Amino acid sequence: MADTLIRLRDDAASTAPVLTLAEIAGVSNAAAVRLVPGDDARALLPLIDQLELVEIAFPAYTDGRGYSAARILREYGYRGELRAVGDVLVDQISHYARCGFDAYQPDQPLTRAAVDKAIATWPEVYQRTVDGRVPIWALRHG
Repeated sequence: MADTLIRLRDDAASTAPVLTLAEIAGVSNAAAVRLVPGDDARALLPLIDQLELVEIAFPAYTDGRGYSAARILREYGYRGELRAVGDVLVDQISHYARCGFDAYQPDQPLTRAAVDKAIATWPEVYQRTVDGRVPIWALRHG
């Protein structure tokens, strides 16, 4: 994994040890967890207010289950850092952001400028998501 960490947040990055979903079950004060494909993000809902960081692993860009995990957490009110880790590609950054990711730790080098440009590429969107942007149909039809 590259040492690149791009955060779109103003708060300090969590320094808590990152546990797996299996490890977090036995820890009452866990502050950071990593979800991998197949993990159920809903298992974190009882801990949603104490978690500072949720890393969601993308072992391959073709595995989109992490998008669903991110959206579930944001829709249930998770406000901490949501970090996409692994095979994170610049051409998918806008999709990650729409699902609630606000930090990226890609396997390959990536710049903040490239992330900002990718997020700004499509100013209009078609679906409602957790990013709060108004879909173009709602703008047209009120």
